[in-house]
Amino acid sequence: MERSDLELVLAIRQHGSMTTAARALRLAPSVVTKRLAALEAQLDLRLFQRSTRHVSPTPEGDTLCERAAELLRGFRDVEAELRERQAEPTGLVRLAATFGFGRLWLGPALAEFQARHPRLQIQLQLTEQLPDLAVEGLDGAIWLWNAPGHRATEWVSRRLARNQRVLVAAPAYLRTHGTPATPEELAQHACLIVRENSSDPGQRFDSWQLQGTATRGPRLRVAVRGPLSSNSGELVRDWCLAGHGIMLRSLWDIAPRLASGELVRVLPQYVMPDADIHWLAPYRPQVPRRIRLLVDFLAQEFRAEPWRAAARPA
Repeated sequence: MERSDLELVLAIRQHGSMTTAARALRLAPSVVTKRLAALEAQLDLRLFQRSTRHVSPTPEGDTLCERAAELLRGFRDVEAELRERQAEPTGLVRLAATFGFGRLWLGPALAEFQARHPRLQIQLQLTEQLPDLAVEGLDGAIWLWNAPGHRATEWVSRRLARNQRVLVAAPAYLRTHGTPATPEELAQHACLIVRENSSDPGQRFDSWQLQGTATRGPRLRVAVRGPLSSNSGELVRDWCLAGHGIMLRSLWDIAPRLASGELVRVLPQYVMPDADIHWLAPYRPQVPRRIRLLVDFLAQEFRAEPWRAAARPA
């Protein structure tokens, strides 16, 4: 059985007429009749019931048509993929990301990716709230945690890089107020609290979950307090640099400040996990090659966690 045989039986079932099917296939009606008869003889099955006015599939013909449709879809998918691999990717890629990571790390990476594929256009929307990607027509988001409340059949997630939130302070603050030796001693310090990336009015931000980096033991929940808090992580970082307290912040954000000595680690044996960098996208059965290439590029770009190198003193 050949591909042309599959196309033949589907055309006959779709049109319900040998003559109309022949017209759709650009064949003479006699050719269609002979080819169907030859196929039935080969299979030793009657695939269609003929009358003077209509042709309808038998149960065996219906089964063959269903399998033929699946096989032809597979042929088309393979051909499309092979053609796509040979061609330079084109089109528009629309993305969302948080302001800080988008500006510091994602923006330069996207510029490099676009330079490699000059026929692509990339639009990056910076936001502090994860948009409804499907409704807003976005191909995906680079986000700092996995998306809760979405079934796997509706949502695609891939971790691009590991990341941690770490405790830091300015040297001036520690000289004046001392350095906490245990997580419990944070309660005696001015802690700078970030209240961002949440649409839940009841979410608590004055409770930090910490985990030991060496033992990977149970997480500690530490209640913290301080006179200054904001929904802007950048403003809280500025307060920390000015010596107003201790901050819990993503390593990618403060790496240059650690390298310069403007900030130093506090309780370096503890981190807050679950701050990894993820690719999030609405589920789609066929992902365009330009999106696959982009996600693979970002995974390669961030796999080495370049912010760790940036955090080391020169």
